[in-house]
Amino acid sequence: MPSHIKAALSIVTLIVGTLVHLYEKNAGNEQLSWIVAGLAVFMVLAMWIFPEAGKRIDDSE
Repeated sequence: MPSHIKAALSIVTLIVGTLVHLYEKNAGNEQLSWIVAGLAVFMVLAMWIFPEAGKRIDDSE
């Protein structure tokens, strides 16, 4: 995935995660709000750290 698409998707993920975190915190779900925030950060980090699955080219034949 190109870096500019990853960056845009990261920003959208963090914005949505922040909005849901604030909504849950205002609703009184303190623990769930922190789980949502942690999950959003984890998803962004995982997208940047782990490589994409793709077709492996095998030249050993």
